[in-house]
Amino acid sequence: MSNNFVSPSSSTEDNIDFKSLTDEQWRERLSPDEYQVLRQAGTERPHIGEYTNTTAEGVYRCRACNAELFRSTEKFASDCGWPSFFSPLAGDNIIEREDRSLGMVRTEVLCANCNSHLGHVFAGEGYDTPTDLRYCINSISMSFESADSDK
Repeated sequence: MSNNFVSPSSSTEDNIDFKSLTDEQWRERLSPDEYQVLRQAGTERPHIGEYTNTTAEGVYRCRACNAELFRSTEKFASDCGWPSFFSPLAGDNIIEREDRSLGMVRTEVLCANCNSHLGHVFAGEGYDTPTDLRYCINSISMSFESADSDK
């Protein structure tokens, strides 16, 4: 995958109904790599993602629609190759649904604002976190807003 990322949606797009965008409109808004992961439920290769090892304080947003998804305070080092979080920013910011692809049963995580694929959530893996959950999220599915950013 390339590192050609588009900027997250600006606040001037708050009135867009992202769930009603056509496939063609998504292709215009996203890079080919972003489209493949966010709209076709792809997965970026492990250990290459922009935010895999990020430790800065801030908020992770959906790269497709700019919705707030996760805080850095819930991010932890799982060493799985993708950014991992033990809890979303708010439960209604994401959708969890059964995923039976690739001959296994998993729980897919989508952005509730635009229905874009973010990754998967796994339970009971034994990580020392408050929830015993690991939200394994593709870096390419997110943008990061540092707490140090000028507001």
